[in-house]
Amino acid sequence: MNYRIVSDSASNLHTLHENYRCVPLTIHCEGREFTDDPRLDLGEMLQTLKATAQKSSTSCPNVQDWLDAFQGADHVFAVTITGNLSGSYAAAMQAAALCDARVHVFNTLSAGPEMELIIEKIDELQAAGKNFDETVKEVNAYMRKTHLIFCLQSLNNLARNGRVSPAKAKIAGILGIRVVGVASAEGTLQPLHNSRGSVKSLEAILSVMKERGFKGGKIRIAHCRNSEAAETLRQKILALAKDCDIRIRSTTALCSFYAEEGGLMVGFEG
Repeated sequence: MNYRIVSDSASNLHTLHENYRCVPLTIHCEGREFTDDPRLDLGEMLQTLKATAQKSSTSCPNVQDWLDAFQGADHVFAVTITGNLSGSYAAAMQAAALCDARVHVFNTLSAGPEMELIIEKIDELQAAGKNFDETVKEVNAYMRKTHLIFCLQSLNNLARNGRVSPAKAKIAGILGIRVVGVASAEGTLQPLHNSRGSVKSLEAILSVMKERGFKGGKIRIAHCRNSEAAETLRQKILALAKDCDIRIRSTTALCSFYAEEGGLMVGFEG
């Protein structure tokens, strides 16, 4: 029985190994489409988003995209961005109902590096010889112990799309305020702290991690053109728990759309 892991591109993982597939989301801005795949010019997309005064949007993979990615496997583990921010989960569920393979769709209620942790867990369980049902059960249990924190340096895109007021976004930019928050239990973005400057925002991230039971283990950090802050955060985490397994990667298009330039996303085990 051969398995496959299929994720949408909110995981920031376009490629992984031969048993992995990624289905892209798409960003729409200024009449253009930016497909979240390895061919994307991320700098061009970010510049377009930064320059526009218009509302931008995203679209999820369709049912056929998911079906195509499922083909050729006996059992499939699909991993999606939170169903409360995207239709990706619903499309994957429809594809699962049409597929001959046995499919389980995980609605992560999250995005980015927390999805990465979940994908790694599936891989570990399959490598250990766990069957389909055992894997689903253990991953569901694992998902109750993982968390996502985000830190936004810019609120401009959120303002253009009606999630925060333009005045608040402008003031935050002038004062250097970073918004630190989490993926809530319902899979929505939940702001927790307004921190002025990079140093205080990183301290706020560490504080939230401790509040959610961080004692070590795996941490995955994703950054949108902010490798310096990501590395500084890594060093601060290692000062608390030196045996942590920490990996840093860049955000791809979908997470860059939400995080904006300078943003950080942190997935960790609590």
